[in-house]
Amino acid sequence: MSSIHLARRIFGIFIVLTFIFSPASSVEAVLNVGDEVPNYVRSQITGIDLHGQDLSKSSIAGATARDSNLSDVDLHGTVVTLADLKGSNLNGINLTDTLSDRVNFQKTDLRNAVLVNMIASGSSFAGAQIEGADFSYAVLDSDDQRNLCEIAEGTNPQTGISTRESLECSERGVGYKPPMPGS
Repeated sequence: MSSIHLARRIFGIFIVLTFIFSPASSVEAVLNVGDEVPNYVRSQITGIDLHGQDLSKSSIAGATARDSNLSDVDLHGTVVTLADLKGSNLNGINLTDTLSDRVNFQKTDLRNAVLVNMIASGSSFAGAQIEGADFSYAVLDSDDQRNLCEIAEGTNPQTGISTRESLECSERGVGYKPPMPGS
């Protein structure tokens, strides 16, 4: 693991800890005067269809959005922590630079998603479809990373990065490539 990659992971963990121990009001989306961006914090939005929307200034932290259509949604730089997205269509979603820890991604469609620099510690990806997803520099639990490597295939159409490469999977087929000591 390069020193840059290690530094990004440490910074990601710092951000998660800062979020966990900061007041709940900090979860609210920050809007400029006149902006009308929806805020889904702690909302019950199961089954909602937000396909293709730019929600980069909003937040869905703590929301229940099971079986929803969030395909091709731009959520880069937002807070998605503690959300329940089980069974949702997240095909092509942009979750770059998001705080997505403790999110239920079970049985979601994450094909062609961009998850670069996403902090997803404590999240569950069981049964998720990830073909073509780009997890470059994402902070994942080692068990999730190992399990995702077992099903990783495809190349992200936007970034050109293979899913296996972005997850740092071993070249021998299955499994997580552990960092080398001192790297």
